[in-house]
This record gives sequence, structure tokens and C-alpha cells, in this order.
Amino acid sequence: MNREDELLIKRINELAAKCYGSSRFIFTDFLNPSEISLILNNERDINYVEHKFYGGTEQCERQMLRFGSADMLGYEEEFPISCVVAEPMAKKFADELGHRDFLGSLMNLGIDRSTIGDIFIKEKTGYIFCVDRIAEYIAENLEKIKHTNVKCRVEKGNIDAIQPELKPVETVVSSERIDAIIAKVYGMSRSQGIEYFRQKKVFVNGRVMENNSYVLKENDIVSVRGFGKFIFDGLMKETKKGRMRVRMRVYI
Repeated sequence: MNREDELLIKRINELAAKCYGSSRFIFTDFLNPSEISLILNNERDINYVEHKFYGGTEQCERQMLRFGSADMLGYEEEFPISCVVAEPMAKKFADELGHRDFLGSLMNLGIDRSTIGDIFIKEKTGYIFCVDRIAEYIAENLEKIKHTNVKCRVEKGNIDAIQPELKPVETVVSSERIDAIIAKVYGMSRSQGIEYFRQKKVFVNGRVMENNSYVLKENDIVSVRGFGKFIFDGLMKETKKGRMRVRMRVYI
């Protein structure tokens, strides 16, 4: 574990102790997938305090960590997460905007990356998850993405427009090994897939997966940075040639 990782774990342990000692909810800002994986791998140190990860909607990869629960503290407190909806003023003439375009414009406002969660783009409209305390600032100051003028509003709760869509996919693979299935789902060679494991870009149930021979289990959630995410539904049947027909649900 490097120095940066040690500092993160120390901070998380301090926040857990603070929640336990003060009997009130404690929240982090948004954590990236690698940070979440590191915390999960050291979770035994904070298991004495109830805790939960959440990013604004179930498909979010960047998530806050909340210490405390209604059962533990006797009251409920929701995650301090808002969604800023940035919609083109004239959608017909708007640029084809990507994640980097939105993030770049946000960073130009002087915003700390840890206060911004996932950014979803649908029909040229951006849905920006952020901590409550900066939502109004973003809505008031984010006026242009690239060459496109936008109007913003702040929303709370479930956003119908970005509810996850899951596409059922069936495929035949040589085994239920994760590298074989990732190669099939995302149209890459096994050797290309292995490189993503080496770069720590593959996650299973929120944890970095470096073992490319791991055999997927039913309901495992697999995420490959830069490609997407799917839920593994398991083996359907074995073919006459000894290959496996498997099924999954891919986030689209």
C-alpha cells in the first residue's frame, strides 16, 4: 500500500470513529472506483459502524460513503447529493457533447473533482451528480459547454431520464472465467482484456479484480473502465462441444 492509500484508509477510519463517537451521520465527498475498492478491501476496520456507498443512482461508479444508519442513530439522513441538469438552449444546434466536455467546463469553474460524481449524457442533456453545497453554484455559473449554451436546474431524488436500461445478452464462451466473458461482451481479444486487469480497470462488485481467471458467480456486477458494466446472470447450459452458453444484462 502506497502513502496515498495509507492516508485514505487513515481518513476513513477517523470518519468511522467520528460517527461512532458523535452519534451522527458522517459523509465523505465522492470517491472514485479505485478508492472504493481500497476501502472495501480494508472494510473489516470500519465494520463496527454501519456504512453505505451511494452515488445518486444505482449505476453510479463515483460514490459517497455514509457512516451511520437509522437503526444505529435513531433517525434518518439522506445522502447530500443533488443532480444538476444542463440542457442546451437550442438542442437542434447543440454540439455532440461528451463526458470530457462537461467535466472540463466544471473544472473551469474552479470546482474540486471530489465534489462531482458521475455525469450522464442523454439526448445532448447532461445530468451532473454533485454534493448539495455546490449544486446552486453550478446551476448559476455553468452557461456554456464547448460552443453550446446551456440552461441548468437542480433536481433531487430519482431522475427518470437516467434510470438504468439493461439489455439481455446471451453468448457462448469457453468457460465462465471473467477474461473470456469480458472479451466476448466488449469485442476484444483475451490478450487485450488481460491488459485491463493489469491496469486495474476491471471491477467486480466494486472491488478491483486483478485475477483474470476468476470464475464469475451469479449476480456479480462487472465494470470495465472505458467500456461499461454488466450483471452476470450465470450459466444457461453447456453445448454439445463443451462450451458454455451464459447470460448477462448489459447497462446501455
